[in-house]
Amino acid sequence: INAEYGTQSMDLDEVVCPGEVIGSTQRYVAGEGTFIRNEDIYSSLVGYKRVEEQPSKKPTLKVISAHEKPTIVPKVGDVVVAKVIKVNPRMTITNILCVGNTALSESLQGVLRSNDVRLTQTDSVEMYKCFRPGDIIRAEVLSLGDARSYYLSTAKNEYGVLFAKSVAGATMVPISWELMQCPKTKMKEFRKVAKVTSD
Repeated sequence: INAEYGTQSMDLDEVVCPGEVIGSTQRYVAGEGTFIRNEDIYSSLVGYKRVEEQPSKKPTLKVISAHEKPTIVPKVGDVVVAKVIKVNPRMTITNILCVGNTALSESLQGVLRSNDVRLTQTDSVEMYKCFRPGDIIRAEVLSLGDARSYYLSTAKNEYGVLFAKSVAGATMVPISWELMQCPKTKMKEFRKVAKVTSD
């Protein structure tokens, strides 16, 4: 590869959300703002999809942070993507980033109570074994709370943690519905993992 060659970037108008599949490693190299699971490339943030053409090799797929986002208000039953901010024994506090595939103009607070984490054995849920601050989760809006907050539920297989980093700072890989593993250290951490559904 000739280092004198420059790269050509192509901006795409498509806004993507964390945990959304945006391409395949068979066609692209995963760049900033993305992570890989199996052969799929996922967005790790709210932003615009960008393809950078590379001479003599596969183009790089990046996600560039979005600044101007459309305004939308979540409704009961909407699927949202949120970032975990705080975890305590009774609830998890999140910032809602996206409603469906639409990024919010400003983050809204989402509250996930321990009895809304899963369908069974709701009285034995340990929140610290389900979510950690910094996790990106997929959930459903259960009801409208107060002061611009929304009650969320992850009580379906497809809801839960989409993206999480280990203590070592690596993107973890799900190995079961309740465990994720650090690819660097091989350490396992408990999470309420979202089942990845292929469209």
